[in-house]
Amino acid sequence: MPTIAGPSSSPHEHIVAARSENTGGREVNTPRKRKLRSDSAAEVTSTAIVNESLKWKSPRRCIVSSPRTLTKEVEEDSKGELESPVISAVEKRFDCLDVKSKWNPRDDDQMRAVKEALHVSKAPSTVVCREDEQKRVLEFVKGCMEQKKAGSLYICGCPGTGKSLSMEKVRQQAEDWAKQEGLPCLETVSVNCTSLTKTTDIFSKILAENETGKKVNGSSSPLQQLQVLFSQKQQSSSTKMMLIIADEMDYLITRDRGVLHELFMLTTLPFSRCILIGVANAIDLADRFLPKLKSLNCKCKPLVVTFRAYSMEQILRILQERLVELPYVAFQSKALELCARKVSAASGDMRKALSVCRSALEILETEVKVSTDQESQSPITENQVVKIDHMVAALSKTFKSPVVDTIQSLPQHQQIIVCSAAKAFRGSKKDRSIAELNKLYTEICKSSMITPAGITEFTNMCTVLNDQGILKLSKARDDKLKRVSLRVDEADITFALKVYTIQPCTLVSK
Repeated sequence: MPTIAGPSSSPHEHIVAARSENTGGREVNTPRKRKLRSDSAAEVTSTAIVNESLKWKSPRRCIVSSPRTLTKEVEEDSKGELESPVISAVEKRFDCLDVKSKWNPRDDDQMRAVKEALHVSKAPSTVVCREDEQKRVLEFVKGCMEQKKAGSLYICGCPGTGKSLSMEKVRQQAEDWAKQEGLPCLETVSVNCTSLTKTTDIFSKILAENETGKKVNGSSSPLQQLQVLFSQKQQSSSTKMMLIIADEMDYLITRDRGVLHELFMLTTLPFSRCILIGVANAIDLADRFLPKLKSLNCKCKPLVVTFRAYSMEQILRILQERLVELPYVAFQSKALELCARKVSAASGDMRKALSVCRSALEILETEVKVSTDQESQSPITENQVVKIDHMVAALSKTFKSPVVDTIQSLPQHQQIIVCSAAKAFRGSKKDRSIAELNKLYTEICKSSMITPAGITEFTNMCTVLNDQGILKLSKARDDKLKRVSLRVDEADITFALKVYTIQPCTLVSK
């Protein structure tokens, strides 16, 4: 095992490697001049420096990428202990955040660059934490292209879970793959359904993209033209497949659900070339609004890929991936971790996490401007980055609402009732009787070692919550038969009683 002397020793006296290690334990006799151990140490040190410098992409990315900096740190190590040059790639990547060039919050260009990196509209070069979902969708598209077979796929998930961004990457990957395989290029139609004046306009957009659409009689509607087009065999053998990406598909839901139904039915026509990918937030959209697809007993029922809410680790990784490209550090690692933890607990919405970080940055910017106005010649203090207190203020600003304020100001037992209601309505059931809610309330009180209120007092508290707009009580002759439902979002309850742990009943909100 190589040994290294402390800082008091001369660099020429450091012993880094033994001859037995270089030969793997075998004794080597050579007539050449014997090497000094100090020469071996110099070779090993220089090799470590070169290897270390090669692992870093650019000197701007991290100060320790410079061989001169590494040598200086070796010579000035006050503890006399040196780390091994073999460090994992992940540790290097995130440790680099703490050793970049100095961040100056008073520099407008630096502040603007950080804000742009955290903006929702900035598309990252790679979409991390969604590799599995993208692979499933890409394999589906590849299968349809190889077999020249139409198909439909439905992507669902909560807002801010990377659905639209992932579909853009899948579209690019599918086009690149088609070129590599020598297949005809895709005809791509990407439509955000919120931008449509009428729901039927989506058929016009599909027809306009279709190269053979001009051959069809123009007196009929766009939908009829598409139906005729995909019901006839095309003369050309190299007919291109058409990839249709309908984002925010739930905007196509009409009273008779005809537009949504006909859109999926295009993939079932005999000579259809449509690969339809619908994107929306509703998990059960196909089952609720397209019941006819089941009864037709055909291939038109879409496959479903679900994008789950981001976890704390995933949100933190995405934030770090966006910030690691910058040549300076603007956020404390603990502040980013706090943001990821709170947003994942409330909703798992990545757009919300980016908004919170931008808000925290603006709070720091305001703080710096105030200090600059007070002391124009004051020097910039060290570590003037976004800290935990900035992030706490930004979280409060983002998630605070009258509902959150109201829930946080409730007495303890009323908070337990709200927790009970949130837990009771997590499933498909949207309302319960007073008696059922009281039973759950009693169980939570006992598990928290709190004396529960009687049924009469419980009913009165539910009436108070009804007056405050948190619960909704239906009318009934017997109080126990009254139906109870929630009027507020569960995310507001979670944030009010879990993020700000004020009362003991927050323990049961999980």
